[in-house]
Amino acid sequence: MNDGLILYVPGSVMILALLIKAPTLRRGWDQPLMRAVCTLLVVGCLVMFLAAPPTISAVNRLTGIVNFSAPLVYSALTAFSGSCIVLVLQWGGGPPAVVRRATRLTVAVFSAVTLFIVVLFAIGDAPVERLRDLDTYYANTPWLREMIVCYLLAHTVGSSTLTLLCWKWLLRVRPSLRPLRTGLALIVLGGALDLGYLVAKWAAVGARWAGRDWDGLSTYVAPPFASAAALMVGSGFIVPLVGGSAAWRDFSRYRRLHPLWKALRGFAASSVTTVPLTWWSPIGIRLIHRESVIDDGILALAGWFDPAVRGAAYEAALGQGMCTSRASVVADAAMLAAACRRREAAATEASAAADRAAEGEGEGDQGLPEPYRLDSRPLAALAREFRTSPIVAAVRRDRAAL
Repeated sequence: MNDGLILYVPGSVMILALLIKAPTLRRGWDQPLMRAVCTLLVVGCLVMFLAAPPTISAVNRLTGIVNFSAPLVYSALTAFSGSCIVLVLQWGGGPPAVVRRATRLTVAVFSAVTLFIVVLFAIGDAPVERLRDLDTYYANTPWLREMIVCYLLAHTVGSSTLTLLCWKWLLRVRPSLRPLRTGLALIVLGGALDLGYLVAKWAAVGARWAGRDWDGLSTYVAPPFASAAALMVGSGFIVPLVGGSAAWRDFSRYRRLHPLWKALRGFAASSVTTVPLTWWSPIGIRLIHRESVIDDGILALAGWFDPAVRGAAYEAALGQGMCTSRASVVADAAMLAAACRRREAAATEASAAADRAAEGEGEGDQGLPEPYRLDSRPLAALAREFRTSPIVAAVRRDRAAL
């Protein structure tokens, strides 16, 4: 299994990149660039999983054909190389008609190479199963030798082209676009590592042609290079997707609001809490939903606010040396915690809750303080104090602790 993990892990990273990209792909599937990125990631995942020794053994066993995985892996790797070229063409831009013709030509050429690989394997003779060293073991075998050269040439062209384009683009990208620069830098690093993989493969195969044994380069040196390269390329596609300043701020706010959302979601109106959210919903939509739940929960608890709790918490915060603005947030969080505690207690005592409603108890401070407006930064500060403030913790345990 350890032999497989070195390739399964980067393959999983590419799957993660594909899943993160899924909402954008759904909206922009008509755009050739989106389809090119999707194809590159899908084929990259296939290469990583198919090239792992456990998968190679399983495929050979299931098909009943010795070394059947060889043309399968080489074909997937050739398709990946062609996808790199197509992505380069789409990124480079130019007249649409020219780009379309170049794309079709690339697809046709790499499809022909893939078919050629399958034909060469079919007419060749590979009777001994090789899970890790097929390239060098059959480097001098007629037809299989040509098959190996075909896939290595195709992969060298595709990987070199993608690396060169990303390097040129990286030099032109403004420093302010940090996520994009980071993503391109990771892809360039992945391309450099992939060239290390290719150098090891070519050297090992060339040594066999020269009558020498450098098989260790292909068997032991090349796979870690391939794994690291795939990990970098997959990460390079993930970073621009989730690392944009707006997306990262939204995610950061979404995470910080969790304590407040968890405490108030039970009080929010059902129209807010039952809004369906799928696992692929954008983080911006999730943030709006979470803020809505919190705001609705605060409004639902307004009748349970106790100004005395707020005043005592405010004085306690000032006594600890806090500035007035932070003391105000701490006081709001304490009053909110007390309201949650009182409302939960009332829910278990239906008769007592009815008495409070009849007597108008808990009218409290009907004017909501500044931090309660629907804005993520004040709400985030409120959530932080709600979770971490010792004053709020004391109120949550026992209001008399103030």
